Amino acid sequence: MTYVIAEPCVDVLDRACVEECPVDCIYEGDRMLYIHPDECVDCGACEPVCPVEAIFYEDDVPAQWSEYYRANVDFFDDLGSPGGASKMGKIAKDHPLIMALPPMAAEH
Repeated sequence: MTYVIAEPCVDVLDRACVEECPVDCIYEGDRMLYIHPDECVDCGACEPVCPVEAIFYEDDVPAQWSEYYRANVDFFDDLGSPGGASKMGKIAKDHPLIMALPPMAAEH
């Protein structure tokens, strides 16, 4: 099991979750943050600090954002398990689901 970042994060990228994560498993894409499912230790530290309430335990993702579980997993298909977001820095890509969304910063 893992935590998932959903649509409220798109174009916000607050990063409070990144600072709170004890295992450095939250990676930054172009428009959204992603939690690496194999590196997450399910501690939940990220969830309460998210100012836009975009982080959910895998089983608790609202139905309208259910595809974000797959987006978080698939984001790492070509990256594997880098072993820490801080050494990667911003990754110049996003999952196709996110890339297809219109700009959303004004909606949050």
